[in-house]
Amino acid sequence: HELASVLDESDDDFQFETVDVASDVEDDDNVSEDLDAAMRSLQALSAQGKGAEAGKRKAPEPKQPAPAGAVTKKPEVMDDFLRNFFVKMGLSRTCETFEAEWYELKATGRLEGNTQVPDVYQRNMALEEEVAVLRAELNEAHGVASRASTTWDSFRKERDFHRMHHKRVAQEKNKLITDIKRLKEHFAKYEPTILELKRKYETAMKEKMLVSLERDKLAARLDTEVQQSRSMLGPMAATGPSNLGTTLGSTLQGTTQPGMGERGSMGGSAGGSPSTSRTANGLAEGTGADQREERVGNHHCATAAPSVQDMEFAPANPKAMALQKTFKGHLLSVANMALHPTKPILVTASDDKTWKMWHMPAGDLIMCGEGHKDWVAGVDFNPSGASLASGGGDAAVKVWDFAQQRCVLTFTDHKQAVWGVRYHHSGDVLASCSLDHTVRLWDVPAAKCRMALRGHVDSVNDVSWQPYTSALATASSDKTLSVWDARSGLCSQTFYGHMNSCNAGVFNLMGNTLASTDADGVLKLWDTRMVAEIRSINTGKHPANKCAFDSSGQVIAVALDSGRIKAYNTVTGEGIVELAGHEDAAQSVVW
Repeated sequence: HELASVLDESDDDFQFETVDVASDVEDDDNVSEDLDAAMRSLQALSAQGKGAEAGKRKAPEPKQPAPAGAVTKKPEVMDDFLRNFFVKMGLSRTCETFEAEWYELKATGRLEGNTQVPDVYQRNMALEEEVAVLRAELNEAHGVASRASTTWDSFRKERDFHRMHHKRVAQEKNKLITDIKRLKEHFAKYEPTILELKRKYETAMKEKMLVSLERDKLAARLDTEVQQSRSMLGPMAATGPSNLGTTLGSTLQGTTQPGMGERGSMGGSAGGSPSTSRTANGLAEGTGADQREERVGNHHCATAAPSVQDMEFAPANPKAMALQKTFKGHLLSVANMALHPTKPILVTASDDKTWKMWHMPAGDLIMCGEGHKDWVAGVDFNPSGASLASGGGDAAVKVWDFAQQRCVLTFTDHKQAVWGVRYHHSGDVLASCSLDHTVRLWDVPAAKCRMALRGHVDSVNDVSWQPYTSALATASSDKTLSVWDARSGLCSQTFYGHMNSCNAGVFNLMGNTLASTDADGVLKLWDTRMVAEIRSINTGKHPANKCAFDSSGQVIAVALDSGRIKAYNTVTGEGIVELAGHEDAAQSVVW
């Protein structure tokens, strides 16, 4: 309408065209009316809200009392908030200026309204602190994750390495298994041949031994026939009518001498009366026979002790000794040795449950004894040389007969392992020492135990007969040596002085000196008549296992745990020589 009036009041002659704008004006009016209505609605709502707030201020609802023990938090005032903020940020001068102006406004009363800090600021500050803590934890977690990743990488590399190594080991194992199978198949082809050769060899050695024994029997029989011929031809030669007897005797003597050798000559000198021999033997009274006395050989001959004392032997010369031969005869260690009384034959006892007989010095195997259920620790020849005794870890004492080629006696009275066995010079009594603290005397012809000697409080490690007497010495782990009378079973002497376990005890050929060794490597010589210590020799820091006198009694050899054999002069106590050759402990020594 205003536009129309303006156009009407115009003075110029220009003709304006009238435009119909009614619809647009109506739309604008409708929009303006809607805006006005919305503004009025908002104003009404705001008025209602202010009235409600005013009503709330005028009539506040009664607060619920806080429960007992609850902690109520009072809102922080504005000045404390700002002061804490300045202190936190290090704005000390700003904080001082603020405090001066704040206290001035407060003193003049120009502080109006609520001076408390809105909750949103406190909430923001708490959130910022929490965010800082979380960021620190996040950084720490990142570090832990990085270290864990590095550790995992190293573990993965190690796993790959071990996996590769395991595959290589598995391949090598499979290859070794294949090679072992091939070797077993190859060995199986040769095993029958080896067993056959071994059987032939053992048969040949047995036949050789039987032939040797038969030869000795024939030689002994021939010696007896010669003596009988001499006794028969003696009166005829004394009458002197003819020299027929003398000629026949000399002919027989010349025929038999080449075959007898040393044994034949010793047999001729040992022909003492049976009653005298049995009296000197002690244990053989009433149990032996004249024929048994004739079978005793060489240095075990049945002569009286005074005749032995009259003998003199040249001392051995250990300095002239050298290693002649080394041979491996057992699967495990060799524990003991014994020499045949008349022949160059050595028997060895081993931890492989066997004993073996060797011809010396070539080291040819003659016989092997298998029968013990555990290691064999002690062996000894019968003085006649026709049998062997052995004892071992199965607590059994066995007697082996060479003619029958088998074990003929087994004694099982010991309760624990047997360490050593030793024949009396008569050959009828056998002594054995055991871990059960006892020494037992066995009657071999009767095949039973005659006596058990008890007195030691620890293992009895060695036993030795005094030559041509009924006394025997024992060495025990209770650090003592005891001398026993085999007729009464009583201990006649006890030697004290060792500070550790006694491993061995042995008499010299005269029987007046007893030697003993212990685990400290100490060798002691004792006078059996005075019951006193003669000399103490320190062989070194290694245990001394066995010792042995030579025939003169002036030289003694000691087997040490270091693998060395040391020889000493028993008169001066000085060392003579030290023999080396063993790679491990030397367990035994014999002359």
